[in-house]
Amino acid sequence: MESKAPVLLNAAPPYGHVIANERWRGSALIQSLKGGVKIVFENELGVVDFHLPNKTCILYISECDIVAGNSYKRKLVRYRNSKSSFQEMVVVERTRLSEQYFSAMQKFVIFELGLTLLPVSGQTEASQLITQTVHGEGRQNPFGRRRSVSGLHEPLVLALVQQLPGVGRVKAMALLQHFSSIHQLCGAAAQDLEPVVGQAAAQLIHSFLHSPIV
Repeated sequence: MESKAPVLLNAAPPYGHVIANERWRGSALIQSLKGGVKIVFENELGVVDFHLPNKTCILYISECDIVAGNSYKRKLVRYRNSKSSFQEMVVVERTRLSEQYFSAMQKFVIFELGLTLLPVSGQTEASQLITQTVHGEGRQNPFGRRRSVSGLHEPLVLALVQQLPGVGRVKAMALLQHFSSIHQLCGAAAQDLEPVVGQAAAQLIHSFLHSPIV
């Protein structure tokens, strides 16, 4: 199932294939992918870990990356600035050890960088999601979230916005109806938020989004 061949790094792999960064060779994630997809290893993907057929690229942040400190942030910024033609996804291990850091990570990835984040329990779950995406199973593709208004109503994004201070389900839905993207929501001034969620919640949201990340 494994092969090594020249690839066009701005082109999506064919159906049923995944392009994996060479550093993943022999990993538990690759072992889990075997039999489900065909793997092409490439040593010139840069910071990117995987390319999928639906023109999504994945950066994987492990539990070790998170608990080791803030060095993962530099990797995330390089990823965001890579000028890729792919839709950029960040897959993050959310475990008992990394849980205490997850909120700050989530804020940085989603609200500061404007990237899509998907938490997983580990490499096995990540491999299952990649396989599901590659084969386009009947359920909605978790890596293919559109940045349109309708795409923003997916449960993952709705739950994310509900984590903003002063925001419950009703206000989260109102925000997603009013702002066309997470990036636009993050850049909104307090006066732009106020007509949607009220003055008190608007101030809380704006302060949260624009406060320095420790």
